[in-house]
Amino acid sequence: MTQTDAPLPQGSIVGILGGGQLGRMLALAASRLGLKSHIYCPDPDSPAFDVTPLKTVADYEDPAALAAFAAEVDVITYEFENVPARTAEFLADHKPLRPGANALAVAQDRLAEKAFLSINRLPVAHFAAITDLDRLEAEIEEIGTPAVLKTTRLGYDGKGQRIVDNMEDAALAWELLTPKPLVLEQFIPFEREISVIVARNAAGQVAAYDPAENVHRDHILHTSTVPAAITGKTAAKALEIATAIVEALNYVGVMGVEFFVRDNGKLLVNEIAPRVHNSGHWTEAVCITDQFEQHIRAVANWPLGDPARMANVVMENLIGDEIAAIPGQLDPTTRPHAYGKAESRAGRKMGHINRITVKKRKK
Repeated sequence: MTQTDAPLPQGSIVGILGGGQLGRMLALAASRLGLKSHIYCPDPDSPAFDVTPLKTVADYEDPAALAAFAAEVDVITYEFENVPARTAEFLADHKPLRPGANALAVAQDRLAEKAFLSINRLPVAHFAAITDLDRLEAEIEEIGTPAVLKTTRLGYDGKGQRIVDNMEDAALAWELLTPKPLVLEQFIPFEREISVIVARNAAGQVAAYDPAENVHRDHILHTSTVPAAITGKTAAKALEIATAIVEALNYVGVMGVEFFVRDNGKLLVNEIAPRVHNSGHWTEAVCITDQFEQHIRAVANWPLGDPARMANVVMENLIGDEIAAIPGQLDPTTRPHAYGKAESRAGRKMGHINRITVKKRKK
């Protein structure tokens, strides 16, 4: 084991890029473990600043601020995957960056992500790089319609993509979507969407949580339900694929892996997210070790916690003014989490609530 792979002692400082709700929950988890957090974010009103006194308000590409931040921390992680590549490389030269820059490079670019999955023989929808209209027309012929035309970068919550039913649709989408190149993906008719939260530490230990079944509303995650309505065989395969991904990337930290489940139970990887994930918020309420503590354990290279689930649960996102409903929804089986954001607006994730039921014993 190298010095940089040694477990961090208590009192060490975890640097977190990003000051949103995920950074906030990571900082809270670190505090429970006896670690400190230093949040780096350009937004002075970041909700994560409320839970730790250590903060830097600066641009993500400010080298002087980044160097000062790195000098104050023992390890660096992030709450969002669109960290600029130059920032990741700069920080990795100063302190351990977990997950590493290679995981960011794969997850930030849909073409790189699809190529990585294909090279590692992991199931993914047919796709093609689209560099111009001629290539688009040829690939429409090859892949067929309907298909999905997407930006390669900066797409989330349904942004940066359009379903196309013919070449006329595709040509319009080509004009509207930026930046280029784009990626064309086979449209997958699926029975349901699931996700697996998986963790790996620097020592190579892996732990994965039960798959959650996800329902979206207006392209934003609405609910995650556990257990998912899938067979044990499908669940086991999802965990196997998620484990293969983190091992192939030599990954350190928590990752969210999203899947389409076909009507025959077959799985296709839809997306990977190199961070704690919205569809893993249910772990706060019903798991021995939630995803936030697991991520901090992983980046500190501590032994991972038990991901066992103690009860059934439905996690519901609270969007915009829905956050005001928390007091009226409290009962002995609910666990709310408000993110402390100052302004409530349409489409903004303001909190979530976990609704818990007793886990049924198998007969």
